[in-house]
Amino acid sequence: AEIKTIEIDFEYVPPEDADAYAAFVRSVRERLSPAGYTVFAALAPKTSAAQQGLLYEAHDYAALGSAADRALLMTYEWGYALSAPMAVAPINKVEQVVRFAVSQVPQDKLFMGIPNYAYVQGQSRARSLGSVQAVEQAIQVGAPIRYDATAQSPHYNYWRDRAEHEVWFEDARSVRAKLALAGEYQLAG
Repeated sequence: AEIKTIEIDFEYVPPEDADAYAAFVRSVRERLSPAGYTVFAALAPKTSAAQQGLLYEAHDYAALGSAADRALLMTYEWGYALSAPMAVAPINKVEQVVRFAVSQVPQDKLFMGIPNYAYVQGQSRARSLGSVQAVEQAIQVGAPIRYDATAQSPHYNYWRDRAEHEVWFEDARSVRAKLALAGEYQLAG
């Protein structure tokens, strides 16, 4: 059988449009469900309903969780192209988001996003690459891969062109920790 899904991922929605956004998601679900579609709403990584910031305020977890068939937690991007070097999805931060999400949305509707990319930081804007490329680069530059116990994420440093570069990425250990977290909180996936 063909699987039909649509994911609605609107970011930077003005806070005053939170109700309209949830109504839009509900309308899409009501129109597409009879055609066999499952509608997902992507949720910015919030840890409380009152979290400030344009990325978060219009993402009312309870309203969007009710409006959609499923919800995808965007549990990544703590470390990003313009941030200080750090894990993309540190498990301690991911767990804070999951803990809040299960207080707002039924667990059987929730899916947790897991990144499969890395950032090379050390320039003005980080360069992204895949997790396999990150390991290949570590081998190429002779950098030992370390594992941060708090973030549950691997990383390494190297020097090139008189600048230090720091790379955070995902590997089997970090993905296993995130899958265990999804299981612990009995998420749908």
